[in-house]
Amino acid sequence: MTTANQRSKCYSAALKMLMRREHSKLELFQKLELKDYDDDIINSTISKLAEQNYQSDNRFAEAFIVMRFNQGKGPIKIASELKMRGISSYDLSDFDWFKSAKEIRKKKFGDSSSIDFKEQAKQKRFLQSRGFSLDQINKAF
Repeated sequence: MTTANQRSKCYSAALKMLMRREHSKLELFQKLELKDYDDDIINSTISKLAEQNYQSDNRFAEAFIVMRFNQGKGPIKIASELKMRGISSYDLSDFDWFKSAKEIRKKKFGDSSSIDFKEQAKQKRFLQSRGFSLDQINKAF
């Protein structure tokens, strides 16, 4: 396959992925690498898509944060997942994590004000697994 043909196929494949949902540069690179495209071709394709504003790490991060927040995930888990996708700068301050932790606890366990230590520990572990900080978890009770 010629280099021009490879570039064209790589660009088409990346564009199809971006049409379905936003992707970070790292995600796109990894997915295109699985399709056996040359690293140089992948990098130039991603740069071209970014120049054309079809790919944006900022847009990806915004969409990802909103999606995970709506799924009831906390800021620690979201930050970790963003790092795994190659995103290091993002803003999580637009969300009320304390309110979110409280609502998720109430949705999962009901509105029980007098619970024993064992049950409270179970609920705290649940919120911690969702990615909330200890401060946010403690305020949820």
